[in-house]
Amino acid sequence: MKMRGVLHLIIGLTVIFCIECAVRQSSIDSSIINSKVERKIDVATHLVKMTTSITLENTGKSPIKSFLYALEPSLQNYLSFISATIKDKDDKLAISQTTVASKRDLSFWLIDLPSNLDAGKTMTVDVDSVFAHALTPYPAEITQSQKQQVLYNGNIYFFSPYSTKSQTTTVTTTNSAIESYTKSPKPVSQSDKTITYGPYEQRDAFAETELRVHYENNSPFLTVTNLERIVEVSHWGNIAVEEHINMRHTGALLKGPFSRYDYQRSQDGLSSIKAFKTVLPSAARDVYYRDEIGNISTSNLKDNDDFVELELRPRFPLFGGWKTQYYIGYNVPSYQYLFNKGDNYALKMRFLDHVFDDMVVDQMTLKIILPEGAKNMRFEAPYNVQQGENQLHFTYLDTTGRPVVVIHKSNLVEQHIQDFQLHYTFQKMLLLQEPLLVVGAFYLLFLAVIVYVRMDFSITKDEAKESKMRVASLVEEVQSSHDRRSALYQSYDDAINKYKSNKDANAFAATRKKVDGDYKTLTQQINDLQTKLKNEGSDLAEKVNELQVSDRQYKELVAVAITLAEKLVNGKMNKQQYLDNEKSNKSKREELDSKMEALRSSLA
Repeated sequence: MKMRGVLHLIIGLTVIFCIECAVRQSSIDSSIINSKVERKIDVATHLVKMTTSITLENTGKSPIKSFLYALEPSLQNYLSFISATIKDKDDKLAISQTTVASKRDLSFWLIDLPSNLDAGKTMTVDVDSVFAHALTPYPAEITQSQKQQVLYNGNIYFFSPYSTKSQTTTVTTTNSAIESYTKSPKPVSQSDKTITYGPYEQRDAFAETELRVHYENNSPFLTVTNLERIVEVSHWGNIAVEEHINMRHTGALLKGPFSRYDYQRSQDGLSSIKAFKTVLPSAARDVYYRDEIGNISTSNLKDNDDFVELELRPRFPLFGGWKTQYYIGYNVPSYQYLFNKGDNYALKMRFLDHVFDDMVVDQMTLKIILPEGAKNMRFEAPYNVQQGENQLHFTYLDTTGRPVVVIHKSNLVEQHIQDFQLHYTFQKMLLLQEPLLVVGAFYLLFLAVIVYVRMDFSITKDEAKESKMRVASLVEEVQSSHDRRSALYQSYDDAINKYKSNKDANAFAATRKKVDGDYKTLTQQINDLQTKLKNEGSDLAEKVNELQVSDRQYKELVAVAITLAEKLVNGKMNKQQYLDNEKSNKSKREELDSKMEALRSSLA
């Protein structure tokens, strides 16, 4: 019985697999032909941009709902983006990758028409495709002063599962410096930087003839090898965005040493990358640009009406094979990107920003950090992405952690700058969680402080230690009071000099009275402190007494200096006598000042 159940299970899975294969496969409709094809291949940058205008014709009897678009074998591994529209209209057509049973080694895309193409009718469809890393530097290594040349290999004919009546291919290069290009089959013509092949008539399906163009291309071959974009959503009005970027110059490798002198003098290194411009949302604020060393000051921010332009200049120019890494961040208001109805929220933002012109991103990881308590996340992208396993992010005041939605995508270009939507649910009452945690934490802190200061954890009191601490405090007060009293000595000198200059006895008397009052107060403070030191039984009381005795002597000398100044002003003493007496007085005061300073220092 068990074996029979297993057999039934295997048969069921096989049937399901066969059904899925049948759904994913498509067949080539022989009633469709390409009546006219115009291909424009732009290889002016490091991307290959191809625009194919296809005029479909239904030669059968039944209406056609869709058709197949094939990628030529030389480019199918480099495809980054593909889209289709009706000519001269902006509405995009549904397009999906499919397989053809007889051509499993080829890449096909099934494009749905907006309406049935009836028998005998025609319809023109434009298919735009972008290919990354499809150009090969040739030579692969160049010196600092050499120009960069690359090779483009493709197909002269339109590679299609249907036959083609008439077709033309135009290749646009960077400039007219074209080394060589395929010159057959005829007709082929070159005009400046444009090479035109065709028109060619009546070509079979899957027609191939190698197209090879070798030309000069000094455009920036800049590639973001890895990009991690972190979007942190806050329901308090802000969304923080930070991008960690690793980039590499994927052009011809630099051969030989790099000379900064030659680079600055002759401005060589045409293929090197000195700076590039990143475009941020118009609401971006608090923009920063840093690397592992720290802030990079070589940046320039420009506000425009619809966007913010950030010009970034790495710490060093990038040559072929050179790499750099940095991160930028900014804040945007959440009301522009976050919408809600009740407890249901929807975040609508760009999947990635414009990192630089004609950008290529090999690998990208998008991490969206939602508020703690968010549930039922559902991610919607405008193209296929790979959703990784959700994570948890912990920051301040978090308890269970913030949910993180992780999305992976590879091989991105500018056309992938489109909006995604993330739907989730969040109970608004949870907004009070963090404020309540803060209030509770402060409450517990204050309570702990109150308990701590009211408790005595000592087993016995150490009287000697406490006395030593009181003595240290008294000594510090003595030193402070003496320092302020010493400053008054200079006030006496300033008053005497001013009195000798203006001979205003009344002003001198008023100034002296004020200084005397301050001096008396400070001296009394030191006497009181000396008494307290005696009560503590400290030997330092004797040194304080010596300090006071020296101060009284100094004060007597100040009084003598005042008397000498009064005699000089009143004409009772000539100038020479005054100078002699003042010199002696000043010498004695300097000796006392040095003695008092030594006594003060010995108190420590």
